[in-house]
Amino acid sequence: MEPVTNMSNEVHPKATTEPHIVTEEVIAAGKWVKLEKTTYVDPAGNTRLWETVKRTTRQANTEADGVGIIALLKRTLHKDCVVMVKQFRPPLGSYSLEFPAGLIDEGESAEVAALRELKEETGYKGEVVGVTPVTSLDPGLSNCTTQIVMVNINGDDHDNIHPTQQLEFVEVILVPLDEFQGKIHELMKKDKIVVDAKVYIYAMGMAQAFFKPRELPILKQ
Repeated sequence: MEPVTNMSNEVHPKATTEPHIVTEEVIAAGKWVKLEKTTYVDPAGNTRLWETVKRTTRQANTEADGVGIIALLKRTLHKDCVVMVKQFRPPLGSYSLEFPAGLIDEGESAEVAALRELKEETGYKGEVVGVTPVTSLDPGLSNCTTQIVMVNINGDDHDNIHPTQQLEFVEVILVPLDEFQGKIHELMKKDKIVVDAKVYIYAMGMAQAFFKPRELPILKQ
């Protein structure tokens, strides 16, 4: 998104100013999100306006709004699979293929939130094996942040043989790790779904790691 307007008539291309926020004014607010008019000073010293979307649900004592979960299902005599979810997303007007994810509730750590959301969305119980720092989701639009939590699932465990979801309209899809990018492409063509950018970047990384670990990827034009 480009800045809405430049409030200064003077431009100083050689000026070096530490960019900073001046004011944040709420334009509209709903239950889950709000739209703000952000006045800020850019590195050239110009005062500008930006339209910013923020969640209203971020809990105290945390910098992350929610978690994304990369859950790896491990079963005897089966390929390791990434646990994915498919659900209808109203902003897209389409189904989306995503990692399980959700907001962090009051008093939760990223690890606790991830295991709760994984159980609710997929029925699986897992073990946290890694957590990323706080990362941004769409910094040109919003201050929304997330932590990606890596989880291993023992598919031979009794609770995970026939997992029971708690959410009605989420479809669980298991994608083999060593075929991840190819299977993602098949789902895109077959079901005409939108793939979350985080998922596709992960797929590219897996393809690179499995098949060309010493080569840089060449993207088709």
